[in-house]
Amino acid sequence: PHLRVAHGVAPAAAGLAVDGAQIARTAERLAAAGVAVRAHRTNFAGLPAVLAAEGLEAVDCVLADLGVSSMQVDDPARGFSFRHDGPLDMRMDARRKTTAATLLASLSEAALASALRDLSDEPLADRIAAAVVRERAIRPLLRTGQLADLVLAEAGLTRRAWADRARDGKAGLHPAARTFQALRILVNDELACLRRFLDQLPGCLAPGGRVAILSFHSGEDRLVKHHFRDGLRGGLYADVAPDPVRAGPAEVRANSRASSARLRWAVRAR
Repeated sequence: PHLRVAHGVAPAAAGLAVDGAQIARTAERLAAAGVAVRAHRTNFAGLPAVLAAEGLEAVDCVLADLGVSSMQVDDPARGFSFRHDGPLDMRMDARRKTTAATLLASLSEAALASALRDLSDEPLADRIAAAVVRERAIRPLLRTGQLADLVLAEAGLTRRAWADRARDGKAGLHPAARTFQALRILVNDELACLRRFLDQLPGCLAPGGRVAILSFHSGEDRLVKHHFRDGLRGGLYADVAPDPVRAGPAEVRANSRASSARLRWAVRAR
């Protein structure tokens, strides 16, 4: 996840991200473009510590992008994608010890099924969890291709059958998409980090300050929606988005990954 903060009294910006490789590349690109952004390697839940390091009490603007970057998804070595074979890693922050492979080796069948249901609304959660437990009793699940094939099999499909559907324009969502999403959320403890960020957010915004949060699945969006709603009722926010802002048809055509994006905003009370 990435987060940018800006302070209006002394124009400046700081960027937060946990991915060491990507934050370095981003800082280089921004510097080459003449954009002054100070980069901090931390999750957005670390916002108060970053403000303290920057000598700021509050900020005028916060933009939080909760999604995985295309650079992460498209790199097979990171293990985020069911489309590319690679190690079952999925860590946004390489300093974390837990990978998707270690989770699949240690989670109980019931816990895995629950995670698939709660974090990705997977309709085949019980079957996939049972298949994982059967498979790991024979051989460890270490590759994204292994897991994708296992989920395809539980959906009654093979790689070739799915490719044929995709070629005919009848594919829809890949059967492994929800499983990979749930594992990524677990590996990176994403919802707990988001809850901590939302709890700290009002105290980090200056009076009249604005925040916009871009989420990519219903669990994240629900947390943001409820936080803003409760904050409005409690007087923390003066105004909040009545509905999420969604990508239009032209934007989705230009970037298909924008189709699931939801943006919500809020204004801190004065």
